[in-house]
Amino acid sequence: MVRVPNVTRADALSAVSNPLAFIAERWTPTPRTVRRAALAALVMSVVIVVTGGAVRLTGSGLGCPTWPKCTDDSLTTTSAMGFHGVIEFGNRMLTYVLCAAVGWAIIAARSQKPWRRSLTRLGWAQFWIVMSNAILGGVVVLVGLNPYTVAAHFLLSTALITVAAVMWQRTREGDGEPRPLVGTSVRQLVWFLVTAAILLIAVGTVVTGAGPHAGDSSEVNRIPISWETVAKLHAVLAWIVVTLTFALWFVLKAVDAPKGPLHRTRDLFLVLLSQGAIGYVQYFTDLPEALVAVHMFGSCLVWIAVLRVLLALRERPDVVADLPGPSTESALTRA
Repeated sequence: MVRVPNVTRADALSAVSNPLAFIAERWTPTPRTVRRAALAALVMSVVIVVTGGAVRLTGSGLGCPTWPKCTDDSLTTTSAMGFHGVIEFGNRMLTYVLCAAVGWAIIAARSQKPWRRSLTRLGWAQFWIVMSNAILGGVVVLVGLNPYTVAAHFLLSTALITVAAVMWQRTREGDGEPRPLVGTSVRQLVWFLVTAAILLIAVGTVVTGAGPHAGDSSEVNRIPISWETVAKLHAVLAWIVVTLTFALWFVLKAVDAPKGPLHRTRDLFLVLLSQGAIGYVQYFTDLPEALVAVHMFGSCLVWIAVLRVLLALRERPDVVADLPGPSTESALTRA
């Protein structure tokens, strides 16, 4: 039997006053554990987007007609609410799983030795985005699935994916000053790519807000614009992103860039081709729910791939503490 250490009054007070520091004093995760925790938070940030899309595509957006309760009289769904209530309430419960994943990432980053404050801050940034988006999700329900609030809800989820992807990348880097791996012109081209990708995602939310999938069987206001017209603009932006990606790959090959940026650009190109194929199929088949859901998942993968290209353009070495040399040691001895 392993003897359980006694918990003193001082330990209990320390755990209550600063639980993260209390855990950090008693647990040191491996770098692999920290990376897995950051990856789990990233995966859950994508899962919550996909399940949110499932709520919309099954017409369950008002399955729980109020917030923060499911009904005026019940915190949870009831049998009378049927399938739609289960879907909507299930998505709400997944927020707690997302919080747990983000919490694990925060605890792992705080407990790592040496403590990297930059990672902890990225974890806390995810937490506050999740809290903000939970409140915004409640507003979406209270205003009857207003399409503008729905679009804002998705864009805030994209912000969560951004921070989670950056944290995952930072777990595999040091805290030294970033050193560029490519020239200024290549970095500028990538920023054009990032800007085009942001516009692509933003216009995609307009397509959703104007399209036929309102999120509920009742009368729900739509963005007053032809969704087919916006979908064509969305397709043009997609081709711009594809063209910029191909141009970037060509430039990286021409300047004999490191393998990291080349491989990330190749990955982005493949994801874009798959996403584009799905997009055209769903357009010409009148937006079937299953393909729209896959397309939403693909949009998350596209954005993550774009971020990985951007983050692959530099490296961050470990910070090495300055050790006193022989002359310094002699001076200290003489002093």
